[in-house]
Amino acid sequence: MSDNLTTLGIANDAASGKGLSDNGVMDPLERSSDAFGTLRLEHSSTVDRVAEELRRAVFEGELESGTPLREVALAESLGVSRPTLREALALLVAEGLATREPNRGVSVASPDPDSVRDVSRARAVLEAAGVRHWPTAGEEARDAVRLALADYEAAVAGGATYQELNQRHLAIHLSLVGLTESPRLVAMAESVVAELRLALAQIDRVRRNARDQAGSHHHLLDLLESGDVDAAVVELEGHLGGAEDAIIERLDLD
Repeated sequence: MSDNLTTLGIANDAASGKGLSDNGVMDPLERSSDAFGTLRLEHSSTVDRVAEELRRAVFEGELESGTPLREVALAESLGVSRPTLREALALLVAEGLATREPNRGVSVASPDPDSVRDVSRARAVLEAAGVRHWPTAGEEARDAVRLALADYEAAVAGGATYQELNQRHLAIHLSLVGLTESPRLVAMAESVVAELRLALAQIDRVRRNARDQAGSHHHLLDLLESGDVDAAVVELEGHLGGAEDAIIERLDLD
């Protein structure tokens, strides 16, 4: 059977004219590379699916902050190998959704008050800078803010998951920084927001106030559209300050 599969593989590649030497035989190095490429893609999709399921559980509150993510138990529950699970956990650690500590393993991330306050200050600086650029920003950057808000409102109306609501909510704030039209500032904002992503999602889940959030952001955009940039900055600062206070209070970080 293996000979038949090998022959079929060569025939398929020969038909496409891929990887053939002058004598019509496929280069064995390229054939080996193709085989490994298929394995890598298949493996990656499994890791991605595991990571996505863990993200869902975290954002939906099934896995709370501080919950240990035990490799053996999770691998058995999800029906995957421990190496696959380990790679998925590494993705969550890189995204700030989980933390890894020596001799203690991986657990769902738990924000600390100093980090929350510092990140909130950084957000305020970056997003307020974007709001102040509204009058001079290009139409494409302005449209990105309008589109981000429309996407969030659609997600709220459609009863989206907390994970999707969180992603679209934060997309609005990143679009505000995008008004600076500075890729470096946007990259900084993405890094900063990632640190609060989980905490903000937990607050949204506890408050269940997505519609109020959408209304608040719509009011901010209305202020910008009317040209009242100063009032928009005040609105933004109030929104960010409220989010900071809610995280500290709801997550018992004081």
